[in-house]
Amino acid sequence: MSRVAVIGAGTMGNGIAHVFAQHGWDVTLIDVHPDVLDKSLATISTNLERQAKKGAIPSDAAQGILARISTATELEAARAASLVVEAATESPALKFQIFETLHETCPPDTILASNTSSISITDIAARTGRPDRVVGMHFMNPVPVMQLVEVIRGHATSDETTRIVVETAQALGKTPVEVNDYPGFIANRILMPMINEAVYCVMEGVAAAEAIDTVMKLGMNHPMGPLALADFIGLDVCLAILEVMHRGLGDPKYRPCPLLRRMVAAGHLGRKTGKGFYSY
Repeated sequence: MSRVAVIGAGTMGNGIAHVFAQHGWDVTLIDVHPDVLDKSLATISTNLERQAKKGAIPSDAAQGILARISTATELEAARAASLVVEAATESPALKFQIFETLHETCPPDTILASNTSSISITDIAARTGRPDRVVGMHFMNPVPVMQLVEVIRGHATSDETTRIVVETAQALGKTPVEVNDYPGFIANRILMPMINEAVYCVMEGVAAAEAIDTVMKLGMNHPMGPLALADFIGLDVCLAILEVMHRGLGDPKYRPCPLLRRMVAAGHLGRKTGKGFYSY
């Protein structure tokens, strides 16, 4: 395996493309918006320069890494890849549509992976005729820096597919962790209730956002407080993941805080909009 197609050129997609290209893979980065592709390549270039300055990659390596990334606006461009990693918007309907098209487009032995943070791999795989070749490959943000990859087995994901994706993650310098397909997997099943509880603390007037984050940073040794982290992830993304867990597990402990819903409705989504629990 040496050619990967990455679907979606947003924050996660460009990071995934960066890491694969850095480790010698030919990458086709696919997005319906040409301007997003241009912005993505510029971001990768900037991040490579930063890595070179820090000595993480040789000073003359950036050009060669960038040269391994080609772009396209049609899913047809994924046909030549041995592995496809979908990193589109966290919408079940969109992901189902993409995987239906990928199944029709790609050869039968191509592995189709999703970077979804909470949507069922089994549900995604059911939209294809190759559920044994569908798997979750959940990278963490920012992808070039974060070590973890959750490798999620759907109900029908084969041992061979899991093995190949685990070995691929290791070859990218990542630490893969095998996870079974339950709402939120591991990372978000534990993280999102903590973020949600922090939002309840704000709503109920227990303390200000800064105080809550300081307690978690200094008292629990977290590098970033839960509310600052929520702003970084995007409050809309946090809400969507909580809704998936609430719906999928049926437990009221996953019910999104009304303040979180209100902030998302107001368009205060965190860093990407300049305002969340903090102003940017």
